[in-house]
Order: sequence, then C-alpha cells, then structure tokens
Amino acid sequence: MNIQTKVFGEITIDDDKIIHFPAGIIGFPDLTDFALVHDEEKGVGAIHWLQSVQEPAFAMPVMDPLLVKPDYNPEVDDELLKPIGELIPEELLVMVTVTVPSDLTKMTVNLRGPIIINAAEKKACQVIIEGEGYAVKYPIYEILNAKKKAGE
Repeated sequence: MNIQTKVFGEITIDDDKIIHFPAGIIGFPDLTDFALVHDEEKGVGAIHWLQSVQEPAFAMPVMDPLLVKPDYNPEVDDELLKPIGELIPEELLVMVTVTVPSDLTKMTVNLRGPIIINAAEKKACQVIIEGEGYAVKYPIYEILNAKKKAGE
C-alpha cells in the first residue's frame, strides 16, 4: 500500500507490517492501523515514527524507553493487554511517545503512557501506568546527547 505522509513523503507499507490497535491510541480512538517506520537516510536511530495508515498526516515520534531509562519496567495490568493477544517476551516491543518542541533541549518522552506491541500478532495498545513512578514529561535531550558523544 502506498500512502502520502507528512513526514516521509510517499512511502510503501507492506500489509504484513501494519500494526492494529483494537482501541486506537489515546486521544485518537479512530486511528487503529499504524506502521512503525524510520528515516532511511538517518538509519535506524533512537527515534522511529508510528505512521497512521488511515490518516497520512498523522505520525507520532516514538522510541525504546530503555535507551533513556535503562531500568524502565512498569507494571501493567494483564487485563489491559488482553486485546493484543498472548504475549511472548521475545515478541514484545515497548515504545514511548516523544515530544520534540522547537527548543530541542526540552525534548521529553512520556514514560507513563507506553505503547505495547505484540510483534507476533501485529497488535498493540497504549496503556496508562498508575502511580507516580514514571513521568509524563521525562527530559531526554541530555541523555541522548551524552550517548551520541560516547558513540553509542
């Protein structure tokens, strides 16, 4: 399938790469089908994009939370994960949304609303982590900058 995107221009998405969110994502319940894409020119770096298949103008930057918070391990109620099928640890992918303001030094990730992807079944959901253990706006600029300087 070819779609015209805001971020990448026209791209081709294989049907077997589409990830279905049975309940949509928070704030956008009608958007249920996405592809996880990255900028080919920049390589598979820290930031990927969840590109909506239904709304080509909508793409959310996401990243692996372990890149900026190595001890990230939130407790998620099993009931919340039932819609995405049986979870096998090797087939589990956790991403968090990235906020990239015009001042890059204020870049943050939302550790309280992770996206859980069942790669085997191509199904996903976004959940809200209860409690105060994880921030909605966790600053990452300094962390990413330090990793870049260290050559990671």
